[in-house]
Amino acid sequence: MTMIIETSSWGKIEVQEEQIIHFNKGIPGFEEETQFAIIPYGDNNPFSMMQSIMEPQLSFLVVDPFTLEPNYEFELPDHESLELKIENNVSVLCIVTLQASLRESSINLLAPIVINPVTNQGKQIILHDTEYATRHKLSELSGAERLLAKEGE
Repeated sequence: MTMIIETSSWGKIEVQEEQIIHFNKGIPGFEEETQFAIIPYGDNNPFSMMQSIMEPQLSFLVVDPFTLEPNYEFELPDHESLELKIENNVSVLCIVTLQASLRESSINLLAPIVINPVTNQGKQIILHDTEYATRHKLSELSGAERLLAKEGE
């Protein structure tokens, strides 16, 4: 099933049902927004847009954190696994805050978005007892070198 959604960046676009992630309690700061579409930027681009289904002005740049920081790891608390009904498969995205250049942009590794790809249920999890922060510069991540080298192209 497809649906047309309104975005502030791309106007009206068509998304597939499997692109829509359901957040039962919204995401922190946007609790009323419970459905977001994950829209890839292109085939060879690691970034996607997480666009609210209901609010065209609300979107987040997201990326699979493991593409930028292969050593990124955290333990998902049991109660979060149960809430999302995660058995084997899990997808993780992190929000990127853009600056004038990718090199100066940052990624929030403290609060990953965890998704059950089987049920398309998601939740932003705030990690505890970790050294991760809300703003890690992309230029300081071990896997970002290839990405940043392409920035000038």
